[in-house]
Amino acid sequence: MARRLRFNGTGSGVNGCPSIHEDLDTGEVIVHGPALTDPDDIAQLRHLNEGEVPIVVPRELLVDFAPKEVTRLSDIIGLDEFDRLFTQFEHTAWRLETRRRYASDELTDMYAQFSRGGPVNWEGVDAEWCAERREQTALGKRFERVRIVDDPPTAGQLYLLVNARRNSAVGEKILNLWRADADRAGLPTEDFWIFDSRLVALLNFDDADNLANVELITEPVAVLRYSMARDAAMHHAIPYEEFAARLTAKED
Repeated sequence: MARRLRFNGTGSGVNGCPSIHEDLDTGEVIVHGPALTDPDDIAQLRHLNEGEVPIVVPRELLVDFAPKEVTRLSDIIGLDEFDRLFTQFEHTAWRLETRRRYASDELTDMYAQFSRGGPVNWEGVDAEWCAERREQTALGKRFERVRIVDDPPTAGQLYLLVNARRNSAVGEKILNLWRADADRAGLPTEDFWIFDSRLVALLNFDDADNLANVELITEPVAVLRYSMARDAAMHHAIPYEEFAARLTAKED
């Protein structure tokens, strides 16, 4: 079975070599770069076994992108602290939504209206949340989301496609991306928020699709990795209105 590898970073801004990847299952680190080929140099190496290939990488690559701990320590924050992030950030709040359903959505009256096939009435829904979003966007702050959709979409994903109208009305920018395209782009399979490109709130869900906890990540190399995923998602995703129109045309 092929390894599940994650790209951590590169020491080159041109050709991507040398680079570091990490095995998501074993934690092993894979480094690639130019081979050390001079026989006099190789003769100085100790414990170079048959089949092993020495490579040369800049020290900065290991400092910047190699794991700093054997096991990353979790920084779990409370929901009150998580809520404060949405008013304390300065410029941008960005989310990737990857799940096929969110249990909390299915408890709402709006989801029941959607399930019955009728129009969804958003009037007065989450008035406090909507007011806060409007206040923050009025300050010039940006809220953006990319939502990944299966083919065919799940009921929960179709609900969020309708829900996008409410989010857009309070100032959020909502885009969508097919899961196959997300996989080709190497996007993560976890939900997270990035605030000001400096900290990440990783959303951990239980087996019943309930939000279990929020993990705060501030390690620069990890934040960079999520920021790279954001850039890839924004490159491939399209506005939800266009996505919905294409979905309707496809169904017809």
